Amino acid sequence: MTIPPYLGDHASGNMWDDLGKGAPTIMALARLCGEALGRSITPPDTLSAEACCLLYLSRERGAFEVKATDNAFDAIDRFLTVHVEIQEDEMLPIKIRGDAAATSQLFAGFCELCACGLVMHHIYRDFSLTPAGFERGQNISRQPIETLLERIAGDQAENL
Repeated sequence: MTIPPYLGDHASGNMWDDLGKGAPTIMALARLCGEALGRSITPPDTLSAEACCLLYLSRERGAFEVKATDNAFDAIDRFLTVHVEIQEDEMLPIKIRGDAAATSQLFAGFCELCACGLVMHHIYRDFSLTPAGFERGQNISRQPIETLLERIAGDQAENL
């Protein structure tokens, strides 16, 4: 899977601001979602553990937000991160503190969901499950992804 390049207006004075908001990556994800929906791609039978974890966490509300903060001390806390709405007005950042490789794999799981038509883009940073994504999420068993859930949520794992 390849993510399309950022094709923004390079002469724009706002390009630096766009980069600071993760715009190129968010635009690439939106494009992946649109291409998957436009081509009516059938999701594969097997998904990565990270993609399954995201489906499991989003199975009720189906809402995602992709965002970053630019003022955190730890570099991983500045990564562009998928947030899953687990309850009304409660977003869970999908990252593992202190583990850049695992956090990157989790983001790659979201890219996987976008590319195979289980997630769609709405506006700006907002994404959601597609009907196929909701259906697939309801069929994800917690047991195989238990360890990953615990690493993401820490003390909140039993509430997920």
